[in-house]
Amino acid sequence: MARPSGDRPGAEATQALGALWGYRAYGRRWFFLLVLSLLSFSNATLWLSFAPVADTIAHHFLLSTEQINWLSRVYLVASIPSGLVAIWVLDSVGLRWATIVCAWLNFAGSVFRTVPVFVWIQDPFASLLGGQSLCALAQALIVFSPAKLAALWFPEHQRATANMIGTMSNPLGILVANLLSPALVKKEEDIPVMEFTGLCGALFVVFGVLGALALSLYVDRTKHFTEAVKIGFCLTSLVCVAFALVSQLQGQTLALAAICSLLGFFGFSVAPIAMELAVECSFPVGEGAAAGLIFVLGQAEGVLIMVLLTALTVHRAEPSISTCQDGQDPLDWKVSLLLMAGLCTFFSCFLVLFFHTPYRRLQAEASASCSIQKDMSPATGDHEPHPHAPPEALPWHPHNLQH
Repeated sequence: MARPSGDRPGAEATQALGALWGYRAYGRRWFFLLVLSLLSFSNATLWLSFAPVADTIAHHFLLSTEQINWLSRVYLVASIPSGLVAIWVLDSVGLRWATIVCAWLNFAGSVFRTVPVFVWIQDPFASLLGGQSLCALAQALIVFSPAKLAALWFPEHQRATANMIGTMSNPLGILVANLLSPALVKKEEDIPVMEFTGLCGALFVVFGVLGALALSLYVDRTKHFTEAVKIGFCLTSLVCVAFALVSQLQGQTLALAAICSLLGFFGFSVAPIAMELAVECSFPVGEGAAAGLIFVLGQAEGVLIMVLLTALTVHRAEPSISTCQDGQDPLDWKVSLLLMAGLCTFFSCFLVLFFHTPYRRLQAEASASCSIQKDMSPATGDHEPHPHAPPEALPWHPHNLQH
């Protein structure tokens, strides 16, 4: 809320400005970040715990592979409508209630998933899908939260790092699912092939977390959000092209593992920086709305791309070392992978050429700080800031400024 030029605040307003100037970052912010990170970690583990051993789970519960695939796919479908609700919850109801609701949904979904294991039911798929759906509803709340928590509880030189920790806990859960599920399920013949797939997923996540850590620390110091995102996307495009080509060759396991590592290092590491950039360029829109819209649109795009790429697959004409447990022939993904690489390259070029934005939140905070320094002059008197004044409640807080 901008003031008319030349209008000096009275004593009460000056005290409020002084409270903003004396904003304290409390140590318990790291505990709250830990809670969000653990919720995100567990939610991601629940998401993909079936995927690495899909054939084995299908055989155990007498289900089709397509039904098992829907246990993971439901996350993408449910996150689109639930994401819109999560945006409203975070920016209107608050971060505390969003976290509580997410925790209960996660718990209830986990319980529903375990019912077919301990109790015989006629249709185990309904219970499994119901549990996954509840966890999918929780996903939107927890994925949007790191940007909100970083904005409300962390100073500006720690926001990217805090966002990185909260965001990267989700792929760490994916890492555990890719490693733990094949390790625990060893009764079927195709576990060795399952692969190698779990190992590639693990490398993707591990190097993504390492890249995100380094990049977040760099961006917190330099504030080069746009440059980091553009370079990350361009390098990711190059790695996608390499993956599309090398994946068609035989006996290239080491090369594929290295490419998956680079794909995570360049691609996954950009995610928390992109979230912070979205908040910066959309200010004064709430953090939940900024991060949430990116997530919802990304999930919708992911569903469309998955449908498109799957539709372009054909059955392999030549023999393959990999077969599905239900007797189906493996699919040839050559055209789909090349299309994916082309789309990634196109959108990266589009981003580099046409995306230019000011950092509106940082500018608003800098303006507020200059205004405070000007108003806290000897003529008006210095005031000791109240140590417990909530900064978001003050009329001059950057989150309440309007252009």
